[in-house]
Parts: sequence; structure tokens; C-alpha cells
Amino acid sequence: MTEQAIQLVAAARDAARNAHAPYSRFAVGAAVLLDDGTVITGANFENASYGLSLCAETVAIATASAAGRLRDIVAIGVIGGAMDAEGRATGTSPVSPCGRCRQVINEAAQMGRRDLPVHCGAAEGDAIRTYMVSELLPDAFGPADLGVS
Repeated sequence: MTEQAIQLVAAARDAARNAHAPYSRFAVGAAVLLDDGTVITGANFENASYGLSLCAETVAIATASAAGRLRDIVAIGVIGGAMDAEGRATGTSPVSPCGRCRQVINEAAQMGRRDLPVHCGAAEGDAIRTYMVSELLPDAFGPADLGVS
């Protein structure tokens, strides 16, 4: 387990405390690392109209993009778990990004011309699994397929 993985999973845990998940009661936090060491976080944000909900990974990546830093993302950490009575994420199994988030992470990876490590952590404890986005989404369709990079 690398220091980068530990740092990003810790930041993702902190972000998950701000999850707005009154419907699923499943909190997710994400943290993206930029090439200058800056960490940007996001938490899931559910909506009564479920299709309008936002995943934590998408929130963090969109925040980096809004700051003009999409191409600067070098790694991402994510955690998730069922919320306890106080709203904290729980569980000792690592959580990985959903399919939609894998596609969004791939977009950032291709725009930055790098394969991003995705550190998947547990809400509690020290379990972390690291994958490259190319492992999570093999043969991905992205900007390169459209001649954009």
C-alpha cells in the first residue's frame, strides 16, 4: 500500500462525511490528486429525482475540470459504505467506482494522456485495492477515439 493510496483514501473518507444520501443511505467520498500535489474531493449528492444524483468521483473530477485542471489529475481514491445513524460510511470492504464513474475517470485519464491509478478503500479499516483505470474499464471508448486529446 503506497503513501499516495493512504492519503487519497483518507481524503475520500473525510469527503464522505459530507455525502447527501438520504435515499440510498450509502455514502461515497472521492479524492483526486493533481500533478502539483493538490487534492480535490467530492461526495455523492442524491436527488429525489434519482437520475439527477451525482457520484462522488464525478463531483471531484468535475471540480478539477472547473478549475482548469482536468489534464492534471494523476490518481483518484474512493471509499463508500452504508451510513450509520450519525451519517458516517461504514464497512470494511473496499468499494470501486460504478460503470458511469469508470467512464468519467477514463475521460480524465485520456485527456491527461496517462493511465490513472484508482485506489479503492474501505470506509473503515485499512483495506485498499489499487487498480489502473485501464483494468477497471478495458477497451474504453474515450476522447482518443474521437481524435480529441
